[in-house]
Amino acid sequence: MKNLSIKSSFALFTLFCAVTFGQVAGAQTVKVDPGIPSYSKVTGVSGNINSVGSDTMNNLMTFWCEGFAKFYPNVKCQIEGKGSSTAPPALIEGTSQFGPMSRQMKSKEVDAFEKVADYKPTAVPTSIDALAVYVNKDNPVKCLSIKQVDAIFSKNRKCGGESNISIWGEAGIGGNWANKPISIYGRNSASGTYGYFKKKALCKGDYKDTVKEQPGSSAVVQGITEDLQGIGYSGIGYKTSGVRAIAIAKNVNGCFEPSLKNVIGKKYPLGRYLYLYVNKKPNEALDPLRLEFLKYILSKQGQEMVIKDGYLPLPAAKVSELRALIGAN
Repeated sequence: MKNLSIKSSFALFTLFCAVTFGQVAGAQTVKVDPGIPSYSKVTGVSGNINSVGSDTMNNLMTFWCEGFAKFYPNVKCQIEGKGSSTAPPALIEGTSQFGPMSRQMKSKEVDAFEKVADYKPTAVPTSIDALAVYVNKDNPVKCLSIKQVDAIFSKNRKCGGESNISIWGEAGIGGNWANKPISIYGRNSASGTYGYFKKKALCKGDYKDTVKEQPGSSAVVQGITEDLQGIGYSGIGYKTSGVRAIAIAKNVNGCFEPSLKNVIGKKYPLGRYLYLYVNKKPNEALDPLRLEFLKYILSKQGQEMVIKDGYLPLPAAKVSELRALIGAN
C-alpha cells in the first residue's frame, strides 16, 4: 500500500470548491462538503481504541472518539499525544492501532516499519491544518515574511534573510517595541510540527539555541499568552484569545492570514495535512473496529468534528479516494 505524497496531496486544494465560505459578522464559516456521506452504525464493533502520536491531533482524536462512542458505547479510547515521532514505534510494536501524525512519516520510519511488517504503513489524511505563527494579542506586528520568520527562529537563515532578527525593531516594529528582545517559543524535536516548521519556514535550517521548547501545542500558546514579547508556532486549532495568528508573506505578492480560504488557495505558505497512520496488510480487510473508526472520521459527522476543532475538512472527492484506500464500501 503506497503512502500519499505531500506533493500529490496538496493537489486536493484545487478540488476543494465544494466547501462553502461566507462572511457572517466578520467570521469565516466553513461547512462540510455535502457530498460526504453520513455515518451509519453497523453490528459487530467493540473493543478499545489505542492511539499514540501527535500532540497537535490530541483534541481531534478526543472529539472523534467521543463521537464514535455515541454509536458504540462499549468502545473505549486511550489517547497519548507526545509527538508525531512516537507514532511509528507504537505501530511497529503493536501498542497502538492508530498513529496520528502532523507530518508524513520520514523514509527511515517507513523503512523501520517495513522491516518488521514486510509492507508499508497506510497513511490516511484526515483534515488540513494552517500552521500558525502566533504573537501575544498586544503585539502590534501584523505580517512577517518567511525570510523574517526564518531570521527570528533560525541560526542559519537558509531562506535568504540578510541578517539576524533578535529584537522587534528589526522585524519592523517601532516606538516602544523597537528595542524589546524577541522571546521565541517552539516544540521539541519529537513533534511533527517542529519538523514541518523547520522544513517549510526555516528552509531546513537549524533552530536557534534560544528557542524555548515546549512539550505540547497548548504550552506554546500559553507561553506566548503570558509573554508580551513572545512568538511561536502551533496548529490553528490551538488559537486562543490570548494570542494572534499573524499574516505570512511567502514572496513579494503580499501577506496572507492563516485562514482556511488562503490555505486552500495556496496563498498561505504553511498548510499541511494531518494524518492517521494504520497497519493495514495489503489485500486484507481491516478489522471492524479500525475500519469503522476510519469510516466515521471520513464521514459527515467526523468532518464536522474537524471544523469544531478549528481545522479544515476534506473535500468529498478526497474522502471517496480515501474510503477506497481503507477498503470501505
